[in-house]
Amino acid sequence: MKKWDTDDPALSTSSQAISGVSSGCQQGGCLTCSDYNGCLSCKPRFFMHLERIGMKQIGVCMTSCPPGFYGTRSPERNTCTKCRSECDSCFNKNFCTHCRAGFYLHLGKCQENCPEGMVRSDAQRECILKCPADCESCVSSDTCKQCRPGLYQLSGMCHHVCPEDYEPNDKLMECIPQVHCEVGEWSEWSPCSKSGRTCGFKRGQETRTRQVMQYPSPFGKPCPEGSEIRECMVRRRKCPGRKKNERREGRNRNNRKDKENQEGRRERKREREREKERDTGEREDSVNRNKTEHRHRRGHETELVSPVDGSIQ
Repeated sequence: MKKWDTDDPALSTSSQAISGVSSGCQQGGCLTCSDYNGCLSCKPRFFMHLERIGMKQIGVCMTSCPPGFYGTRSPERNTCTKCRSECDSCFNKNFCTHCRAGFYLHLGKCQENCPEGMVRSDAQRECILKCPADCESCVSSDTCKQCRPGLYQLSGMCHHVCPEDYEPNDKLMECIPQVHCEVGEWSEWSPCSKSGRTCGFKRGQETRTRQVMQYPSPFGKPCPEGSEIRECMVRRRKCPGRKKNERREGRNRNNRKDKENQEGRRERKREREREKERDTGEREDSVNRNKTEHRHRRGHETELVSPVDGSIQ
């Protein structure tokens, strides 16, 4: 009986060329098979895979190739082909997806040493980026994606202190541009005034203001004063209607005085009435006390006179 050539995994689908062929294979995905070599051909969409058992190889039909092999399809047959020796698994003969121990994956290749700017990861068996010392993770050897705790990121770099014109944002852990206060133009000076009046004085004050156009960030330049006051002088002039106002104010003052006088007179009258009531009450109390004392004296004298001869005991 013929054995398979181990150097060439391709299997013939002609059952007549091999003795001992069974045309009625029922197990797995075999289309034709032999008692010695297993599957000789596979059903459509199955892959032929040769498994070594001792010195011989057995054909097995599989829906997908095992690790270390990749599948190739052709009109004649679908076969499992072994990956390169350094690959643990692969997509095709030129693209590894996982490397054997001692090799590291980079761009589909398994190699012992990683290219410049990258370091070996034994856990992943891959070449990973060599991040700057202050980086937690990076997108390249000189561009950070995330900084270590306590550092602030700016343009792919990590900073302990943010550069000039930037300030730290503790929520984002980034350096953000500072925002300085911006104010508008000064308004015109107000009319010269004093105590809310614009007439009837010589020296007063005038003011001007400006609006805040942009409020500053926490570390930005603060806003300057929004108003100014300066002394001013005007030609003394009487306020329109001043005499009329003065007469009205005079009448109001007189009315207030009259009311105050009337209230004072009423209060004095009430005070006199209260004093009169107090005097009347005091006189009544004095009379009552005198009457009581008189009755006591008369009773005492009566007790001292004898009822028989009227002599004093």
